Amino acid sequence: MAFSNRKGTPDQSTGRKLIVRKKKMEITANIILGDCRTELPKLRGNSVDLILTSPPYADSRKNTYGGVHPDKYVEWFLPITGELRRILKPSGTFVLNIKEKVINGERHTYVLELIKEMRNQGWLWTEEFIWHKRNCHPGKWPNRFRDAWERLLQFNKERSFNMYQESVMIPVGDWASSRLKNLSDTDKKRDNARNGSGFGKNVSHWLNREKVYPTNVIHMATECSNKDHSAVFPQKLPEWFIKLFTKEGDLVLDPFMGSGTTLVVAQRLKRNSMGIDILPEYCEKVKKAINLSELQLIKIG
Repeated sequence: MAFSNRKGTPDQSTGRKLIVRKKKMEITANIILGDCRTELPKLRGNSVDLILTSPPYADSRKNTYGGVHPDKYVEWFLPITGELRRILKPSGTFVLNIKEKVINGERHTYVLELIKEMRNQGWLWTEEFIWHKRNCHPGKWPNRFRDAWERLLQFNKERSFNMYQESVMIPVGDWASSRLKNLSDTDKKRDNARNGSGFGKNVSHWLNREKVYPTNVIHMATECSNKDHSAVFPQKLPEWFIKLFTKEGDLVLDPFMGSGTTLVVAQRLKRNSMGIDILPEYCEKVKKAINLSELQLIKIG
């Protein structure tokens, strides 16, 4: 929301005029038509707060992005992650949505190989989030069940990075009212695990809490309304990570922009954004979506 300066009002104690100034926050969305392999080197180093993307999976999206063979995937993607590491701020985070492909009845190892090679590049593999798809497609296979989850891999340049955990806290749940009603003596102190792992819990710490921190499993349905792209984020997914790793005015980048969900959500949350895509029709659609989002912000505000 943009604010203009207001005229001051007299200070009753001193007679001086008080000036209240609120700086105008201009939120930008930069859409770049081109191949991220050639466009990323043009961006300034240490300039992005959050990189959130879902690149073409191996041998996927052939009609739109050509597809990359699983055996060549790591070789293809490593130059991109090298550039992403260069442009990410030391305090920033890179979240990569990716999933292994099944070939001849078994999972290919290109994701695991990519993680290992990215660590050799200097990345820290900080966390792995699981996106549980509540509405996964029904089906039957002779040697496996339905695919109901995808990886969201978190990488960082430094061990200390920006993370706003309070922004994604969730309600404690109905279980607390019965579980915490009558606490035993053990519940009121740290109870170490019997297996000697070093882990322990103090159940009394849950008392009088309305919200708690979430787990690293994210339960969200897939996007069903957008038919113009072969792989679409549900808006709540980038929203969760944008809230967790950025604040208003920060810069969010999606180097495989696609339908532009990340940019639209960033705009709504008052973050600056940048997207790169090789297809002009997607860039035009995202421009229209950003304009609509901007109009909605003005109307709501």
